[in-house]
Amino acid sequence: MAASVNTATKKRALVTGAAGGLGREIAIQLAARGCAVGIADINAAGTAETARLVTAAGGEPLEVVGDFTLEDAPEAAVGRVVERWGGIDILVNNAGYGVIEPFLDSSFKSWTRTLALNVTALAMACKAAGRVMREQRSGRIVNITSPGSRMALPDYTAYTASKAGVDSITRALAVGLAPYGVLVNSVAPGMMDTEMQRSTEVELARVAGRNSDLQAFLDERTRRVPLGRRAEIGEVAEAVVWLCLDAPKYMTAERLNMSGGLDKD
Repeated sequence: MAASVNTATKKRALVTGAAGGLGREIAIQLAARGCAVGIADINAAGTAETARLVTAAGGEPLEVVGDFTLEDAPEAAVGRVVERWGGIDILVNNAGYGVIEPFLDSSFKSWTRTLALNVTALAMACKAAGRVMREQRSGRIVNITSPGSRMALPDYTAYTASKAGVDSITRALAVGLAPYGVLVNSVAPGMMDTEMQRSTEVELARVAGRNSDLQAFLDERTRRVPLGRRAEIGEVAEAVVWLCLDAPKYMTAERLNMSGGLDKD
């Protein structure tokens, strides 16, 4: 069992949904800060590329390929990190799924798939990592939520409902783990240039009958953001990494909005 990371100085992390997009950037930034990083995703090729980039950033990667909607997969991923490095200090639940469907036309399949990954898998990963962190009496969990959890979006209801579930889990787990010095927070990113965001907006344009003027539709959505632009993936990842490594030890059960003013507390 290889364990070349000096766990006395380096944090041990697991990032889900890390084969690309925000998850990949979080993994790279954690590696650049000296973390050993478990990279979990169903996409084997993307996971391997993230592992290469983590290595290039100075970190030690661990590839964990699997479907987190399977019953034992989240616990197995946490177990791989613990087996490799002797514990887990950071869990970032970034994996997510969403489909555009008018609520009254939504399918059982889309609801169950969305909730299985966005809620159940996240909860099981939190449970597995939380048990280890409780014994360590230290650790940080960051869950990726969405401004949509507070919005009425009739064409995206399964996704927004799942993110409301993430908010609830974050609060409950933060209170449950507080006596053990484990911090649990969330980040709510706004519109970013990721594959999931692009496919979502293409579908939103289709449902709205705006296929023929897609760019104008996207520009209109961008103008709704008070800062007048979309978030860069790197700056959202920076906020996540701050919660993982630098946020005050008194900060827990908090939701950090990175939406350019779209989501307001």
